Amino acid sequence: MNYDLVLEDILNQVGQQDTKPTLLLHCCCAPCSSACIERLDPFFDITLFFYNPNIEEEAEYEKRKQELVRFAKEKNIKVLDVSHDAIAFMKISKGHEQDKERGKRCFLCYQLRLRKTGMVAKENGYDYFGTTLSISPFKNATWINEIGSSLEKELHLPYLYADFKKKSGYQRSIELSKKYGLYRQDYCGCSYSKKEREEKKNANH
Repeated sequence: MNYDLVLEDILNQVGQQDTKPTLLLHCCCAPCSSACIERLDPFFDITLFFYNPNIEEEAEYEKRKQELVRFAKEKNIKVLDVSHDAIAFMKISKGHEQDKERGKRCFLCYQLRLRKTGMVAKENGYDYFGTTLSISPFKNATWINEIGSSLEKELHLPYLYADFKKKSGYQRSIELSKKYGLYRQDYCGCSYSKKEREEKKNANH
């Protein structure tokens, strides 16, 4: 399925409404969020949601969160704060320590973050919930949207289908990161992705 076309259909419908619907948008980091916000801001009243228990190091977690807060302030967009919940990721990754990146552990991680976003959106009366995760070429957009679809049915709350890497979305995020001087990390956040990054670096030396 072309989830970018699905998003276009949603935006066309939303654009015909008199008022902007509210959207709780899960964000993994400021750079990935930048191009997504640029595309969605004309259509939605956005609140950013930084829920990323996969980022295990406290210093790294705070650095990414504060970069998102700084960028959101520049764009005059709200941020819904949430405490660091590294234990939640440790629980879902148990038994999947040897999985390769982009394997089952990553699916469970997407599911963890999207479920939390959907539940918080439902509890707080948002019209839609979604995530910026699909902007990364390293993330499985099909998995992300299938999880969103399942949660939409479970929670009875519209999910914002998207594949933000389409229409040069990832490239645009790089451009906006340079423009706003955003910190760009070179691994997803968990210790497993960090280890894989270090192994690749060492192999290239």
